[in-house]
Amino acid sequence: MKISTKGRYAIRVMLDLAQQDPKAYTSVASIAQRQEISVKYLEMIISILNKGGYLRSQMGKKGGYQLARSAQDYTVGEILRLTEGSLAPVSCLECEEEACGRSMTCLTLPMWKELDRRIGEYLDSVTLADLLKN
Repeated sequence: MKISTKGRYAIRVMLDLAQQDPKAYTSVASIAQRQEISVKYLEMIISILNKGGYLRSQMGKKGGYQLARSAQDYTVGEILRLTEGSLAPVSCLECEEEACGRSMTCLTLPMWKELDRRIGEYLDSVTLADLLKN
């Protein structure tokens, strides 16, 4: 499993918004400047987060984005799943059904399943609020 820039930047954007006034809306330009992310790429990431219901938006001069919930209500796991899709360490775990014809006899499958479970459990235990404490 390798987390792309989209997933990493999504976490940075969410953390950035968590540090702003929760009653105000923050512009894309100001986030882009602070996070050193191009506005165009940031807009694509924010669109995913907004469509996922993680952000609230407001149009106009004082418009922008804010978190839809408080920082402790977002886990790193949910943000990464929204932006990355599957976090499975091997492709045979990405489908609900066993995609590999060897799944019934694969001696390594239990190990991959356990690794996937542990990764998910850990990422789901870390909130934005936890990261802000560091």
